[in-house]
Amino acid sequence: MAAKSRLQNELKKNLPFISLKEEALLNIMRTSDQMENRIGKTFRDFGLTASQYNVLRILRGAGEPLPALEIASRLIQVVPAITGLVDRLEKQNLVVRKRCTEDRRVVYVEITKKALKIVDSLDQPLAKIQEELLGHMNQKELKELIRLLEKARESLH
Repeated sequence: MAAKSRLQNELKKNLPFISLKEEALLNIMRTSDQMENRIGKTFRDFGLTASQYNVLRILRGAGEPLPALEIASRLIQVVPAITGLVDRLEKQNLVVRKRCTEDRRVVYVEITKKALKIVDSLDQPLAKIQEELLGHMNQKELKELIRLLEKARESLH
């Protein structure tokens, strides 16, 4: 009988996985959950959710107001309603909305100075988390991980 895999031990699973595909998928899900929990704590310390930070990161990187739908297309984690997310950020004075003068259906979202300070202050803690979570991997391993994750996502498009 083969030795139990690390994930089998973590999940206290007695029977082997049905397939390597099942074990790989569950490993991805387990890793994602644990990393999201670790990163999410840091966002909460700054009064943000991961999705809110994602919007602010996009706006900071763009350097200009963006239409809400453009922001939605750039999100790492897809949210069902960008409007509600922008509503919550607006209530916190982290973004302002501006309606397009040429097309009233288009709403631009602009990051505020308050939000820029928060996002800038998150850079160092997030760099520290990246080091804690992935610093034990060398450049070659990180490139291979990226390649494999990108390959795994190919079937989603």
